[in-house]
Amino acid sequence: MTQLALDLLQPLQASLANYVPGRNAEALAALRSLVDFRLDPRIVYLWGVQGSGRSHLIEALAALSGTFRWTAAGTPEAHGVALVDDVERCDGAAQIALFNRLNAVRADGACACVATGSAPPSQLALREDLRTRLAWGYVYQLHPLSDAEKAAALQAHAASRGVRIDADVIPFLLVQLPRDMRSLVAALDALDAWALERKRALTLGLAREWLAASHSGHPGRQP
Repeated sequence: MTQLALDLLQPLQASLANYVPGRNAEALAALRSLVDFRLDPRIVYLWGVQGSGRSHLIEALAALSGTFRWTAAGTPEAHGVALVDDVERCDGAAQIALFNRLNAVRADGACACVATGSAPPSQLALREDLRTRLAWGYVYQLHPLSDAEKAAALQAHAASRGVRIDADVIPFLLVQLPRDMRSLVAALDALDAWALERKRALTLGLAREWLAASHSGHPGRQP
């Protein structure tokens, strides 16, 4: 798909509500409890491969009140839920600052932390004392959705909007489009709008036309 076509998609704003958990339901439940300060200890570490949903969850949490993006220059004792993405990128000074933040979380009930990384704490190239503290709380591996789970989620999204869609459309979208759920949902919504504009059923043939129009740079215009 061309960059122009990708730019025309408007992925949904990340939220906990539109995160499709698949096998990650326990991690999602822990995050919901953490932001309400109903979780103890108040540290959650999420790890997983690219596409497993780490960025979606951090963006979703960042949109909530009482959370903030952590920086090494911040006050370790700042109240609220500190969000730390890609901990493996922390340099020496940032590792010390995060070490201090996690100590503050353990000491103060008004502090919490959610951190993400590409591997479990024990396998990170970080200070040993920081790896230990990242494992103080709840550690969850995030699993990418299977194609079957993505298809089921897209079908459920279409049903929630009252959209009738031919069975072969979703497999076509999974092959042709970026595979993250936010882009896929945005594409399905755009395709539905295109079908409504033309007063046509959402079929594989229509999906092929929409994709071709997207490549041409005119997906929103009636020929």
